[in-house]
Amino acid sequence: MILLQVQQLTKHFGAELILSNIKLEIQTRDRIALVGRNGAGKSTLLKIIAGILSHDSGNILKPKDVTIGYLAQNTGLESDLSIMDEMLSVFSHLRNMEENLRRLEVQMADPDVYEDAVQYERITKEYDVLQNDFKESGGYQFEADIRSILHGLNFHDFDYETKISALSGGQKTRLALGKLLLTKPDILILDEPTNHLDIHTLSWLEQYLQSYNGAILIVSHDRYFLDKVVNQVYEISRQNIKKFPGNYSSYLKQKAEQFEKEMKQFEKQQEQVAKLEDFIQRNIARASTTKRAQSRRKQLQRMELLERPDGDEKSANMLFNIEKQSGNEVLKVNDLAIGYKEGVVASHLHLHLTREESTALVGPNGAGKSTFLKTIVDKLPSLSGEFFLGANVSIGYYDQEQANLTSNKTVLNELWDDYPSSDEKEIRTALGNFLFSGDDVLKPVYALSGGEKARLALAKLMMQKANFLILDEPTNHLDLDSKEVLENALIDYPGTLLFVSHDRYFINRIASKVVEMTNSSMVEYLGDYDYYVTKKQEQKELAELEKAAVPSTKETAAPDSSAYYNDKEQKKKERQKRRRIEEIEEKIENLELEIEEAEDLLCQPEVFQDHEKSLELQERIEACQSEVEQLIQEWENLHS
Repeated sequence: MILLQVQQLTKHFGAELILSNIKLEIQTRDRIALVGRNGAGKSTLLKIIAGILSHDSGNILKPKDVTIGYLAQNTGLESDLSIMDEMLSVFSHLRNMEENLRRLEVQMADPDVYEDAVQYERITKEYDVLQNDFKESGGYQFEADIRSILHGLNFHDFDYETKISALSGGQKTRLALGKLLLTKPDILILDEPTNHLDIHTLSWLEQYLQSYNGAILIVSHDRYFLDKVVNQVYEISRQNIKKFPGNYSSYLKQKAEQFEKEMKQFEKQQEQVAKLEDFIQRNIARASTTKRAQSRRKQLQRMELLERPDGDEKSANMLFNIEKQSGNEVLKVNDLAIGYKEGVVASHLHLHLTREESTALVGPNGAGKSTFLKTIVDKLPSLSGEFFLGANVSIGYYDQEQANLTSNKTVLNELWDDYPSSDEKEIRTALGNFLFSGDDVLKPVYALSGGEKARLALAKLMMQKANFLILDEPTNHLDLDSKEVLENALIDYPGTLLFVSHDRYFINRIASKVVEMTNSSMVEYLGDYDYYVTKKQEQKELAELEKAAVPSTKETAAPDSSAYYNDKEQKKKERQKRRRIEEIEEKIENLELEIEEAEDLLCQPEVFQDHEKSLELQERIEACQSEVEQLIQEWENLHS
């Protein structure tokens, strides 16, 4: 069923065109991601669909009974009510029905009513109808739904009588999300819903949205989240919109393939045009060939010329180098306690980092991750214990609060004042690499957007050339493209990395080690985020088995232990099998692409006329085809 259609929508802000000829359709159970650069118009389109902003032209068609729920970026719930009372306000109609049921129950228990058969029958019929409506509307479930949502959003340790006005901004944002989820609209519109959520809460939200009965329209910079949740991607670029089926990773692949295909078609046509123009120019004046030249000119005039395909918009160019190499030992933390004058945030912390390691620090909000980083860079004193930096270690620190720079300086002077020995050209080049060009460098820092401030802070970090980068939420405020550029720069970084991030896609690409931090420990996992999740799941399964198996004698303990390890070994083999299947599928895809490219080359005159070159390509095609056949056989065996 079609829930909503956007047809030829256009939007201006003053004279500036923001959106042009936008077409979008939402059907039942659609999970749609809206992606694009910061400033492309994503949030504007969401607000127009939600009825908050007007549009200049075009239509939005929606059946009257279709409901829309919208959550803007960083929307905090402002209320004088308690947490529970605010959540209960969503179900005021059910609570009224419940009061009416209690009223009817009192009437039915009245002896005078009971003895009046007509009146009693009327009341019981009314009660039966109301009770059925109450049940069908979720009347016996709504309190459990509230507790489930609050638990999922990490409010399980809270007193639900706490006033919302006493909560932090991040907690109010999570409650606004929870209240919206409880309303269960037909179309759920979420603008950056993953802000202020830790990894555990993000995982819960993914599972909740996967089973949500309505349609979902999301703007998010969390690529891992998008891969888990969405089945369609709409990209807004240069005021226009384009649809791609599949999740975010599928969209990236399709976009790259589409660009490559369109570029090949464009270049092929340009080559054909050049040949025609050359023939016309050489033969139009000769009597013997002028007719053929005129024929070519008509052919050229009839030709529908392709436009050069739009490539990616300009991206930042980040490169992090080091001035000198550190010793092998970079950081050693022994029984460290961290916190503030008000009290200890975390204690018994142990960590050992060596040169060129890339370590992600994860854990729930409030575990003390940012406090730990601030302690290591001497912005906070340690409360007890000790930590040591290795020989020649120089620290570059990115604080997530740097994106809130409020300096009155211009962008140019903000960077130049930190590196006064550099000349203006060098400073402008560095800023240009982070997309500050022309008059952009003369903007006051306080007037920059969150993304621009983040890029300026990263430009400062790049100029520092430190060999130990400590980064606190470096991907906050960056759009998807800038995140990818930052990832590539950090992958090539020759120094040591320690970072805090809730971006699981980022962790997977960057981390060689994950350290889980709680208020009383640090536990290392030697792998990326997916490895960390797998090991945590194995630990959970082991704990559940140990809890379930309470043997009374040593004789009964052995079979349980054996069964567990057999089960564990079986699961390990299944995971290895799945990984191998994925590897085979990816290899087959790459080989088929290589075959296709080789066959295309064979069709080119300059290649097939070259005997040695064409023979070499033919041998390569046959080798690839043979390897594909072997891989398909292995794939079939693994599935049997």
